[in-house]
Amino acid sequence: MDIRQIEYFTEVAKHLSFTKAASTLHVSQPSISKAIQNLEAELGVPLFYRSSKQLELTDAGKAVLANAQQVLAAFKNLRSELTDLMELKKGEIRIGIPPIVGVEFFSKLISLYKEKYPYIEIKLTEVGTKKIRQGVEEGELDIGLICNLCVSNDQLETIGILKDPLMLIVHKDHPLAKLPSVEMSQLEKESFIIYRKDFTLYDRIIEECSKHGFYPTIACESSQKDLIVEMVAAKVGIALLPKKICEKLQNDKIVSIPFQQENLFLELGLTWRKNKYLSFAVREFIELARQFINK
Repeated sequence: MDIRQIEYFTEVAKHLSFTKAASTLHVSQPSISKAIQNLEAELGVPLFYRSSKQLELTDAGKAVLANAQQVLAAFKNLRSELTDLMELKKGEIRIGIPPIVGVEFFSKLISLYKEKYPYIEIKLTEVGTKKIRQGVEEGELDIGLICNLCVSNDQLETIGILKDPLMLIVHKDHPLAKLPSVEMSQLEKESFIIYRKDFTLYDRIIEECSKHGFYPTIACESSQKDLIVEMVAAKVGIALLPKKICEKLQNDKIVSIPFQQENLFLELGLTWRKNKYLSFAVREFIELARQFINK
């Protein structure tokens, strides 16, 4: 049984005429007759009383018709939904972004996508890069915005979006605030306001401190940029934030200072699962991201 047989049967039942059904469907009458005969043979029951005067539905035919109409309605809805998906009139994308840096660098891309595809629902999950990678690997996220692209992963495909150096932020009264630039070794005795452990930048900062012969004193861990800034403004400690975020800080108590050697970077990339079916909405988002990067 196929959808064509059901469509032919329903049309014949509607008109109680093979000739009229053939005319409506723009197919030959023998084709419709053959399809109905095959359907009756498959079901093992006659669907019509055939007489010289009139064509009538049997009881079995009436039962099949009631269900056939539901099948055709469902099939029509399915085709409409698939068309909407193909034309990106509906659908959703589940995206993981790091809360400290994600929106700062991702909002423009999301805005462009929503402008182009306003009916696609974008669900954002704010977690650290480690959890984003895990979410993409396990299929809980379609796409992830991740930091630290050097971490290899055979299961994920990744494209680079941005490489932004980290800067030191201190209170304006801090002794380092007057310097044009700093070295990591000068931070040995400072208290750090640092990213949480589920952020790859946490590991990168610890590694960089270790290269300079010390382990940082951690005053506080946070996933919220605003809290980190406020803690520095309250003289709780110092912090390292991406340059693009530092340039937008509007806090007269905070001073941003570059490092003499730029060894620490926020590297942002877009990642998704290899060898996994990607919806039309997700594929279009990735393509738009590629175009956005190449501008």
